[in-house]
Amino acid sequence: MNTHQIRFIIFICSYFLCGNFLKAQNSQPNIVFIFSDDHAYQAISAYHEDRKLIQTPHIDRIAEEGMRFDRCLVTNSICGPSRATVLTGTYSHINGFYNNTTSRFDGSQITFPKLLQNVGYQTAIIGKWHLESEPTGFNFWQILIGQGVYYNAPMILNGKKIKTNGYITDTITDTSLKWLETRDKSKPFLLMCQNKAPHRGWEPALNNLNYDNDRIYPEPQTLFDDYSGRGVAEHNQDMMIAKPGKFGLNDLDLKLITPTDLNPEQRKIWDSYYEPRNAAFRAEHLSGRALVKWKYQRYMHDYLATVLSVDQGVAKILDYLDKNNLSKNTIVVYSSDQGFYLGEHGWLDKRWIFEESLRAPLMIRWPGVIKPGSINHNIVSNLDFAETFLDAAGVKQPERMQGRSLMPLMRGEEPKDWRTAFYYQYYEYPRPHHVMPHYGIITDRYKLVQFYGTKNNYTELFDLKNDPRELLSVYNNTTYSTIQKSLSQELINLRKELKVPDKTTSSAFGKEDL
Repeated sequence: MNTHQIRFIIFICSYFLCGNFLKAQNSQPNIVFIFSDDHAYQAISAYHEDRKLIQTPHIDRIAEEGMRFDRCLVTNSICGPSRATVLTGTYSHINGFYNNTTSRFDGSQITFPKLLQNVGYQTAIIGKWHLESEPTGFNFWQILIGQGVYYNAPMILNGKKIKTNGYITDTITDTSLKWLETRDKSKPFLLMCQNKAPHRGWEPALNNLNYDNDRIYPEPQTLFDDYSGRGVAEHNQDMMIAKPGKFGLNDLDLKLITPTDLNPEQRKIWDSYYEPRNAAFRAEHLSGRALVKWKYQRYMHDYLATVLSVDQGVAKILDYLDKNNLSKNTIVVYSSDQGFYLGEHGWLDKRWIFEESLRAPLMIRWPGVIKPGSINHNIVSNLDFAETFLDAAGVKQPERMQGRSLMPLMRGEEPKDWRTAFYYQYYEYPRPHHVMPHYGIITDRYKLVQFYGTKNNYTELFDLKNDPRELLSVYNNTTYSTIQKSLSQELINLRKELKVPDKTTSSAFGKEDL
């Protein structure tokens, strides 16, 4: 074999090797992760069950063209810890972010955006961050300061403070679209578009103020729950619509006070909508149940109006992907940092292991991989998001991560060893909302919950089949003695498997008000 022949063989091998490498690069899917704050699954029409609160056709489109997950459970139902779990694929006791009041995210730890960067992805996060430290692992970031505000929000752009004008959901969406347009189009990308809405404050966009024509919303069956059949934690919380408390619905939440983030022009439109309605409310001098019902209606109007803006933003992003021929090779995910109470049990907020708080919406679209209109009932989690994105990009999951890739489920396959039980732990106490720390195990039918860390420690057991609204603890009921013993042991095993410390340090508990 002469020199020319050897060079030719080397050229041919290099050509095909290079071609396969480029093909692998080009086959790496783009990822658009749309993440909202406190978006209850009850407020997405794809999940409508006993109440039909709102139509969200554009969010629904992700489910219609992909897969809807009906049992997406979070590890710790609160904003910052959930975001830390999404980034790291780990529980709070591993990533170190326990609560919204004293925790600070360690940006030096392994995160999935960093690992995607390592294999050539461009990465961007736009919107709510809420982890105290600066983002790492992103080529571009424009984040809200803390919780952020709905109008004319100050933000931080790659380390520099800026002031924006207009409604925050529009700002986050439009900035995301601008980044998509100006990115390096030769590389795959990860876009994390993270809305503030529908977080508390629930300030609607001006163009959506009268979207429902003063509709009367259906009330949840448990709006006037008296918490009988349950323990001290459920009785002593501070998150009721009926009682103002320190963290119940206040005049600012109810728009009886005008928000301070509006400019004069915005305020004029705002007041023209709310003030006549507020005057009519004050003239009625409501009290008792009638007052609770009015508060619920105002809460629903405002909360759902902010959801409407999110749905409108999703429409813009999906349209952009379609118009730029990106839809086919882009994974689109819609989810929220946890569930949220829309009057169930008379509550607002989240935190609990109970269904409305524990269960987050999750929809994923990936043409050619996910069968359109699929519905999945397996127990999945925000713990699995990082692993899923890495798997889709062909990146090995680090041993540190504690979740599993959803890729088999997305293909319509169910691994024989898929989880049948899930571990949950909430830490932040006593403020805000005075929800006692608790941990527990969830299966398809049961929940065993241990309230800990206070002088009122106790355990509850719920049978979701016979008691789907979780109104009666059957702990120590002899009918459930076998399942109680089995769940107790399984909870011990899960804590050991997940390396949960036997004792929780005091720094894990929240001590300051939001």
